[in-house]
Amino acid sequence: MKTLNTQVAIIGSGPSGLLLGQLLAQHGIDNIVIERSSVEHVLSRIRAGILEQGFVDLLHQAGCAKRLTEQGIEHHGIYVSVDGQKHHLNLKLLTQGKVVTCYGQTEVTQDLIAARNASAQRSFYSAPVTEIHNPERGQAHVEFEHQGQAYRIQCDFIAGCDGFHGVSRPSIPNDIRREFERVYPFGWLGLLSDTPPVSEELIYCKHPRGFALASQRSLTRSRYYLQVSNQDRVEDWSDERFWQELKRRLPEQDAAKLQTGPSIEKSIAPLRSFVCEPMQYRQLFLVGDAAHIVPPTGAKGLNLAASDVAALYQVLSAYYDGEPREVLDQYSPLCLRRVWNAERFSWWMTSMLHHFDQQESCSFLDRMSDSELNFYLENQAGKQLIAEQYVGLPYDQITLCNSLHAEKTIK
Repeated sequence: MKTLNTQVAIIGSGPSGLLLGQLLAQHGIDNIVIERSSVEHVLSRIRAGILEQGFVDLLHQAGCAKRLTEQGIEHHGIYVSVDGQKHHLNLKLLTQGKVVTCYGQTEVTQDLIAARNASAQRSFYSAPVTEIHNPERGQAHVEFEHQGQAYRIQCDFIAGCDGFHGVSRPSIPNDIRREFERVYPFGWLGLLSDTPPVSEELIYCKHPRGFALASQRSLTRSRYYLQVSNQDRVEDWSDERFWQELKRRLPEQDAAKLQTGPSIEKSIAPLRSFVCEPMQYRQLFLVGDAAHIVPPTGAKGLNLAASDVAALYQVLSAYYDGEPREVLDQYSPLCLRRVWNAERFSWWMTSMLHHFDQQESCSFLDRMSDSELNFYLENQAGKQLIAEQYVGLPYDQITLCNSLHAEKTIK
């Protein structure tokens, strides 16, 4: 077995793992990224495309925002359509200048991989992790296989950025780990097409036939979603059927100008809310989907992972700058406060905009959600509450443990 040494072993080469690695490297903290899939597979995954300002700022800090600056599309608002009636939420006006940026997760990953390849930091792809050793005291290590060779990475810390199905979370003992989950009785059927977006801003649609979302990846590439049953299969939905159903759920004026075309990709994503507590155990820190999942309705999944990265970067850089080891203990409570806020907002958006047809009392619940959604959309204070959470709350800052810096926070 070949032994490698580093300060931080990062399991997972999605945006969170790569962004963390880039930030740590810029701070002089050595790290190694281990990814079970190939580079090609990582870059082929179609995911989110709406970035909060906090995530955009992190990409600038990491030196990976050149293409984002050139190609990202700022969104100053969103539309919410209820049974065909559109309501506009001016995010920039309602939040005193904050906006979100449309830039696909695939593009973010591509930029981060290019930056890592240009650095001296080591990466291993097609390298499944076989063991995580996380002792109470002493160095941790990660074992993996790559091109027929067994490796062991000796490290100070492990960042588990390997997603919901990864090996990191299960390595926390069952008597320590608590998991909270809500599985929804529907999924999102997504279609990607090289067609101009139907709207300059996203349209969230609540319709008697089910939820729909008109989104985009660029000025020439669109991403659309339909609420479908958990029993539906992608094979059940031809492109023609998808476009017909989307037109039924869009506001009439938008349906009339919708441009259709062949799908580049179609997939069904099940919806769930999930949180693991704690998000750290000994030398292991969980990041992103390894620790939490949110329904995509509030555009929080990728952004929540970025806030985890910001928190972990803060505590690790403070520790390596000489702060007491206790500074590391702030990671989980710091993250979980933000995680539960995003879980609540995403759950609320999902509850307000979807129909829960499987429930016996759906007519009553639908009336309640209709009433609540209308209340928020028809007054300025309600719109502001939605807008402030949609654009993303400010990142919390750690408090330094050193008594000489007790009143200071990391900027």
